[in-house]
Amino acid sequence: MIMVNNNTKRVLMHLLIWIALIIFVTVQLFMDNKEIRIDLYYRLVLHFFFFYVNYIVLVPVFLLKKRKVLYFISVLGLLCISYFVYTSILSPFDINPDFKLSQELRELRGRTGNRRIWLFRGVRSMPIVFTLMTIIVSTAIRMYEEWNNNDRKKKEIEAQKYLSNLEALKNQVNPHFLFNSLNSIYSLTAKKSNDAPEAVIMLSELLRYMLYQTNDEYVLLKLEMAYIENYIKLQRLRIAKNENVKINITGKISTQKIRPLLFISFIENAFKYGTDFKGSTEVKIDICIMDDELQFNCVNLIGHRTKDEKSSGIGMQNTRERLELLYPEKHWLSIKEEDNRFVVDLKLNLN
Repeated sequence: MIMVNNNTKRVLMHLLIWIALIIFVTVQLFMDNKEIRIDLYYRLVLHFFFFYVNYIVLVPVFLLKKRKVLYFISVLGLLCISYFVYTSILSPFDINPDFKLSQELRELRGRTGNRRIWLFRGVRSMPIVFTLMTIIVSTAIRMYEEWNNNDRKKKEIEAQKYLSNLEALKNQVNPHFLFNSLNSIYSLTAKKSNDAPEAVIMLSELLRYMLYQTNDEYVLLKLEMAYIENYIKLQRLRIAKNENVKINITGKISTQKIRPLLFISFIENAFKYGTDFKGSTEVKIDICIMDDELQFNCVNLIGHRTKDEKSSGIGMQNTRERLELLYPEKHWLSIKEEDNRFVVDLKLNLN
């Protein structure tokens, strides 16, 4: 398959427009039963020349580089060349008694000699007017194309910056998750729990999902929900008093897709700080799916654990930034503390 770049498309488009213009003029003259004179095509070629001298040289070299005085001087030069070529070389109108005018022009010429002089002066000035119109159109087209290219480049830069920021944030999620999970498994091994081998297997499954499934922009919602359920199972294994660790997923999950790893930081945070001084952990997660809307609610007890000022809140801030990048104006997030509980409410438009 042959790929056509933007410059080739532009050349083809210009070529088609000029061909269409020539065909239109020729057909129009033929239908009006008028003489098709060769000098007409000379004039079209001349305007073609003025168009692209301005389009390719004058606008890029002078106007786009803010050298406006030189640009206007150059345009005046083109107008002078146009007048010289029309009057001295092409001589489109020979002012003599045998010159054939339309009925209206003959009547006007017969009324007064002065008007006749001004008429022919006006006729002689028409080439400059046509050339000026050609230059104006050429300038407008080139300026529009330049604006369009700059706008496209700006969007490409913004998109690249967006992807770079997103990738950086995503890379922060994985080590953060791994660090917390290893802490959980360490606590099991420290207690010499029989659940430690099962926890290692669960962690390997979670890592497999993170390494191989989350490289795409979107993942199936059912896979993300399974990932969350497995993570909570892993946390249950390390928690002695886990009767208040609950997850409830309701609604119909079919083919909906979601950006990966959006909720894990909220859930990690809940388990990290959701244990009281008696060792009881309270984490309640409710996820409701209604067609293309998802509601996520996570409530955890505010326990006694002292915050690490250096690392505290990294995951939460990470998730805030990812939501702003991935779901602009398509999410609503509330994080608050009430009744000694930390509450996260998130609504997502999955469409």
